Amino acid sequence: MKVLLDTHIFLWFIIGDTRLSTDIRDTIRTPDNEVYLSAVSVWEAIVKYQLGKLPLPEHPGMYLPKQRNLHQITSLALDESSVAQLANLPPLHRDPFDRMLICQALQNGLTIATVDAAIRAYSVSVM
Repeated sequence: MKVLLDTHIFLWFIIGDTRLSTDIRDTIRTPDNEVYLSAVSVWEAIVKYQLGKLPLPEHPGMYLPKQRNLHQITSLALDESSVAQLANLPPLHRDPFDRMLICQALQNGLTIATVDAAIRAYSVSVM
């Protein structure tokens, strides 16, 4: 399975938050799965950190990549072909970060791990 973690899923995973379902936790930990964290999620977390909405134990520019590497999660860059998907995406969800994750999932054939119900309104694979 090829999985793209929504920002909150990644954050819950690295801190061991009990809101993360066992199914998603097991999916992330299964070596046969390809698990990705988008550069968009790092961007979102940094913005929220700077606004004082996301406390982190270290500066996010160092902490997030360190945690991604520690948990053997692959970085997914934002490329032009993924951004171009936005032109075809209906405006069902107002969060620009989530909209870009949807575009990346569609472009790269990924399943999004999320609890965000608004993402399910799109024709993208969700777990």
